[in-house]
Formats: sequence, C-alpha cells, structure tokens
Amino acid sequence: MNPVTTQPKVKTGTPPMLIAARIAKVLVGVVFIFSGLIKLNDPVGTQIKFEEYFEVFAQDLPFLHDFFMGLVPFTLVMSVLFCAAEVILGVALLASYKPKVTTWLLFFLIIFFTFLTFYSAYFNRVTDCGCFGDAIKLKPWTSFGKDVVLTILILFIIGHRNRIRPRNTGWLVSITTVLTLGLGIYAVQFLPPLDLLPYAVGKSIPDAMKPSEPLRYKYVMEKDGKTSEFDKYPSDQSYTFKEMVLVNENAKPKITDYRIWNDETDFTQQTFEGNKLFIIVKNTKHIDAGSIPAIRALVEGLRGSTVSPYILTSTSDDEIKAFRKEFQLENVPYYKADATVLKTIMRSNPGTWLLHDGVVRGKWHYNATPEAAEVIERVK
Repeated sequence: MNPVTTQPKVKTGTPPMLIAARIAKVLVGVVFIFSGLIKLNDPVGTQIKFEEYFEVFAQDLPFLHDFFMGLVPFTLVMSVLFCAAEVILGVALLASYKPKVTTWLLFFLIIFFTFLTFYSAYFNRVTDCGCFGDAIKLKPWTSFGKDVVLTILILFIIGHRNRIRPRNTGWLVSITTVLTLGLGIYAVQFLPPLDLLPYAVGKSIPDAMKPSEPLRYKYVMEKDGKTSEFDKYPSDQSYTFKEMVLVNENAKPKITDYRIWNDETDFTQQTFEGNKLFIIVKNTKHIDAGSIPAIRALVEGLRGSTVSPYILTSTSDDEIKAFRKEFQLENVPYYKADATVLKTIMRSNPGTWLLHDGVVRGKWHYNATPEAAEVIERVK
C-alpha cells in the first residue's frame, strides 16, 4: 500500500494588514473628497484663509515678507486648485488610479496642511484653518490632530501601495477633474451653491445675534491646592477664582460682530426695519466696474418702491464718496461695516444683499444682479 501523504493546508482569505490598508484607503479618500467639496463650494472663503496665512508668515518671517505678500494676488487660483486636488486625489485613491503616484501626492498635500494647522495651533495665529470650510468649525489643535491621523493613515497606505491593484479608471478621474474645477469656477462667478454662512438667504440676522438658549457657565475654583467646579459662584470666600467656562458652547450667538454705522449714528437696528437693499462695496480698488451699470439700473428701478437702497462699505469716506461720484450713485446713502463682516456677508465685490425686517431675502453676485421687479417680489 502506498503511504498516505497529506497536503499542506493553504491559507485562504485576505491578510489582516491588507484589510486594514483598504479601510485606511476608504477613510482617507472619503475625508479628502468631503473636505474638498465643502471648500470648493466656497473657494473665496479658502482664499481668505490663504491670505491670512501669507500675511501672518510675512509678519513672522520678515526676510520672506515680499515672497509671501507676492503670493496674495494668486490666492483665489490656489484655492480652487488645492480644493479640487483634494477631491480628485480622494476619488483617484478610492478608484485605485495610479496608486503609487496618488498616495505620494496625498502625502505631500497632507504634510502641507499639517504644517498650516500646527502653525495655527502652536502660535495661535490663525485660529480657524478652514479645513472643512464653514460647515464644520474645528479648533486649531483638533485640526492638527485630524491631520496627524490622516498622515499616519496615508503612510500606512504607502507602505502597502504595492498591494493595491491599479485599475483603468482614468476616465473617472478625468470626469472628476472637470466637475470639480467647474464647481469651483461657478462658486467664484455666482456665489456658493450651498450658502453655509450666517448671512445666507432665509436667515434672521436679529435672531442669529441672540444665544439659542440662556448661556450656562461653570466656575473653576481652588482651595487648599484642590480644584473644584461649581454651577454657581460659591459664597465660601475661602475659594480662589481660577476661570469661568461656558458649558453650552453651541448656544452662543452665530453673529457677534454685525454693526452698521456712519459718522453720525449707529444704523444697526434700522437695518432690521422694513426692506433694505445693500450694495456691498468691500473696497473700491479691486471692484468689478463693469457690473456697476446693472446695479445703477437696479437702484433706479427701485425708486418709489418699498425697498430702500444703501451702500455698505469698509472703505474710507473719501474713497466711497469718489466711488459714488464716479459711478453716479451719489443719491444712494452709504454706511460703514467691518471688513471681515462684509467678507462674510458677500463673496463678491460688489454684490447686493436684500433684507426684509432683518431676514435675508436675497443675495446676488455682481454677475447676476437682479432686476428691480425680482427684488420687489421677494419682499412681498
């Protein structure tokens, strides 16, 4: 009889480390796509963040001042390209398109973002990195921690990149490239498709200036070297006050810096009364002059209606007076607002913003200035 031979058992199934790499690939891809789309929805917001970083770097590194300030004029293009790159690389990673190149590009991109968030957190210079636009506000150290985790995941994927089978999905990446760039360009030319800012259409400005519920605080006190927390300030005078901490952070007012004024009066409350159309002129040096005739026609069309037009600006009196004279808008009164507030209200320069009893009824880019009939219809 022939001896019975036993065959060695063949291991089947996917190795655990490969499973982990696939999970990491999905997580990284989804986060990059989500982050990129949120920011592509509002590339001007990301542009503002780039400008903040470059201005900070120019101050902190005087020997490179001219270099960083020289980048400021290109921040809008950089914003669109960087945000589109996040989406494109995220899709390429999920689709296994050229995995070796894709993973290394993701690594360099996350190193760049990690540096920015670390700088924000450690030096407390740019307190909101804008990682997820205005959809999700992250504190600097939280943003940095998120980027560190993503860096580790990407390094893990790089370590297993040879196990990722390349797929012929170039067509998908090409379509993604066209769509993402198209979204970014559209948002620049016609305002964000999804307005996530507190001054969006439908929002009540007076309500947003109030807390959503009474603010609650806890009091951190110290006694005999021990720290204690109290819901109410203790009557025991032997305690030493250390700090007061807001408990319901989410209840804080969404708007805290809205104020409208001129040299004679505070006009803030009056903006919440009746129908007001604000022509927002953030500055007169970089304004689209070709859009002014349409705005002037709108002002003329509103004459005699219930809608009162005003100019809202952060420029000096001399500049705005010269602007009104040059573009024949001297009959439109003007008021001042903080430059940051105007950037938040309107992503174009100029732009028009319609309020009805403090509720936003319309917001238009200068490329889409409405006719008077549309404005009047919106406040009925």
